[in-house]
Amino acid sequence: MKDLERCNLCPFECNVNREEGALGKCRAGKNIKIGLIYKHFGEEPCISGEKGSGTVFFSNCNLKCKFCQNYKISSLGKGEEISVEELAKKFLELQEEGVHNINLVTPTPYVIQIIESLKIAKKQGLKIPIVYNTSGYEKVEILKMLEGYVDIYLPDLKYFDNELAIKLSGAKNYFEVATNAILEMQRQIKKSEIDQNGIMKKGIIVRHLILPNCIENSKNVLKWIKENLREDVFVSLMAQYFPTYKALETDDINRKITEEEYSEVEDYLYELDIKNGFIQDMEDEEEKYVPDF
Repeated sequence: MKDLERCNLCPFECNVNREEGALGKCRAGKNIKIGLIYKHFGEEPCISGEKGSGTVFFSNCNLKCKFCQNYKISSLGKGEEISVEELAKKFLELQEEGVHNINLVTPTPYVIQIIESLKIAKKQGLKIPIVYNTSGYEKVEILKMLEGYVDIYLPDLKYFDNELAIKLSGAKNYFEVATNAILEMQRQIKKSEIDQNGIMKKGIIVRHLILPNCIENSKNVLKWIKENLREDVFVSLMAQYFPTYKALETDDINRKITEEEYSEVEDYLYELDIKNGFIQDMEDEEEKYVPDF
């Protein structure tokens, strides 16, 4: 594919020829690589519902977060290569299983192939919503290519503090890049649509994971959301952080968040009067790894 001959699909703009085997920041090659496909019941209630979200975990990721819970797939690249046609077939099989949506997790390195797979699957009867589940570190021009293919955007907004983003994810200008990406998502998805069973058909959910010793970072993220996004954009505040992968060896993030940290961010969320969203209680906190292969 021509776009892979000088790959600039993400903000790192590695400019490598993936067609000839060169690897950039994400370590993705020319072929789609899948870590896991399964019914996922641990997403937000309006995504998972009672029938599950048809989740496709793509191997490799353009961010290399030190604390990634899915690091075996995202950073170590475990998985199997499949063709565009095979991926389209997987989408249709998930639909046949009755899932509420197709949930594309860390899709950025494969966006060109994903679009081709969706074209094939839609011609063969794929009708359920498509969820684009991303770190938020996206280029606006690439997101514009997805307009009309994606029904639900599920971006992270990890960092307000760009120095923190460099330290923990190796991403320059994360806040500016991610907020511009989310504003483009908001342009594309004009309003949220929730059916009578509480399942999202169209919309945006911005996720933020509270990190230990990073309370001001979280508050500033929430403040930006309040000031820049429509009220029908959902916020998902997550308390599930636990140290894994390289976080175990990284000062400041080598522990879980405390109840005091969580309460301070939660109180600020209520102070801002953000209308729609989800809050993960610390009592429900679980150490959730992606299942082994």
